[in-house]
Amino acid sequence: MPISVEASTDELVRRGRAARAGWLVLGLALVGIGFIGIFVPLLPTTSFMILALPCFARSSPRLEAWLLNHPRFGPGVRAWRAHGSVPRHAKIAACIGMALGYSLFWLHVRPGPLLTCTVAAFMLYWAIWIVRRPEPGAPQ
Repeated sequence: MPISVEASTDELVRRGRAARAGWLVLGLALVGIGFIGIFVPLLPTTSFMILALPCFARSSPRLEAWLLNHPRFGPGVRAWRAHGSVPRHAKIAACIGMALGYSLFWLHVRPGPLLTCTVAAFMLYWAIWIVRRPEPGAPQ
């Protein structure tokens, strides 16, 4: 079922043309980076689409509706917007990607102990944060 986004014309006009253009350019840039992420391993596509959504909400209700109704990205973006939820397959992919990225970093850079522990702690923090996000359809 397509989602319609209601934004009054008066509200968008009140924001000013320059501000709307800036939000639109930023949203399109984020969608572009997300599109590149389809082909580049370890570059998260849906994350950039989620970041583009508020940009479009401030600039173009039509593009916001397009993103929310997109067959590939729409379900994840809608789930994040409604509940801050992340599907289980995305959690697994994110954790595997972080572990792989850390392994490649450790093997190729050979950092000292302080940098090794700092990067590991940073990635572990975000892995725990992602795993603790609710899943779509789970009771809140």
